[in-house]
Amino acid sequence: MNDPTTRRRTPGEAPAVRAPGHVPLAHVVRGGVVEGVHHGSVVVLAADGGVEFLAGDIEAAFYPRSALKPLQAVALLRAGLPLPDDEALALTAASHSGEEIHLAVVRRMLASAGLTEDDLGNTPDLPYGAEQRDAWLRRGLGPSRLAQNCSGKHVSMLRTAQARQWPTAGYLDPGHPLQKEIAGTVEELTGQRIARVTVDGCGAPLFSVSLHGLTRAVARLATAAPDTDEGRVAHAMRAHPELVSGTGRDVAALMRAVPGLLAKDGFEGVQVAALPDGRAVGVKIADGADRARMPVTAAALARCGVDPDVLAPFARTPVTGGGREVGSLRAAGALAPVTPW
Repeated sequence: MNDPTTRRRTPGEAPAVRAPGHVPLAHVVRGGVVEGVHHGSVVVLAADGGVEFLAGDIEAAFYPRSALKPLQAVALLRAGLPLPDDEALALTAASHSGEEIHLAVVRRMLASAGLTEDDLGNTPDLPYGAEQRDAWLRRGLGPSRLAQNCSGKHVSMLRTAQARQWPTAGYLDPGHPLQKEIAGTVEELTGQRIARVTVDGCGAPLFSVSLHGLTRAVARLATAAPDTDEGRVAHAMRAHPELVSGTGRDVAALMRAVPGLLAKDGFEGVQVAALPDGRAVGVKIADGADRARMPVTAAALARCGVDPDVLAPFARTPVTGGGREVGSLRAAGALAPVTPW
C-alpha cells in the first residue's frame, strides 16, 4: 500500500441530490426521420483537469453503478488486499461476461484464500454475455454467485477482510470497516463527499457522486505512476480488457483500439474513459439505454482529440428494418460529431 500521507486529499461537499438537467445527446434515425431521442449528460476533461466540454448536468448526484469498480479496486489495495496478479486485479474491477476465462480466475482467487463460492455475498445470476448465458442454460445450470458479473470484486472484498482480520460475515454492510475504507477512497479520488448510499444490483454498497467527480477520479487512475495503487489498477485493466468486460464486448474493443485508454462501463447507461495524459470523458444516458452509451462516448472521445477513424466503429449503431440497415443511432445535439464519420 502507498503511504497515506502522500495520497489523501480532503474531499469537498457532496453533490446535490436533484433531478438532473439532462439534454438530448443521441438520435435514433430511421428512414431519415428522428424516431427516438436519448437524453443524458456528458463531460470532457482536458489534460489539466479543466472542463473542456459539458452537456447536461454533470454536478448532480448519480449512481455510477459498475463504473465505480476501478475506484473500489484501488480502495481494496489501499485497505490491504493481498497483492494479486494482474489478472486477479482486472477481475476485481470487472463486470465480466461469465466466460471460462473469467470463471477460471475467480475460482483461482477463491482457492488461494481458502474460500468457496458459498462464501460470496453477491446475488446469484446467470452469465452476463448472451452466448455464455445460453451455453450455461443448455448445460442445465441456474443462477450462480460465481457467474454473476461482480464475483471478482466480491472475492477481493473477502480477501481484504481476511487480510485485515475483519469479520467476513456482513462484509457488505455499509457500516463494516471494509466498506468504510472503500467509501473513504471513493471520496478522496472523486474529490467530493458521498451524497447517498444504496445497494447495487450485486448486493454491495453503492455510493452516489457526480459525473464530474467520477470522471475526475478515473483520470487520476489513468495518469497514476505504475507503482501506486491507482497505477496498478489502471495497468491491470489495460493489460486485460477482455477480463474487465468480455470477448466481443464494446469496452474491451475500445481499449484495444485506443492506445493507453482506460475505460469502464456501468448499468443504466454509464461510461467513463481516460487517456494516459489525463484527458477523460464521462457519460450518463438518462433512460439507462445501453445502445446510446458507446456512440455518445465515441463523440466525447473525439472532442478529446482521439482519431475519428479509430472511433468510427463505435460512433454509430445501425437501425435495421426488414433485415437491412435503414438508419442509425449516433450522437446529436450539443455532442454532434465535430468530424463526420
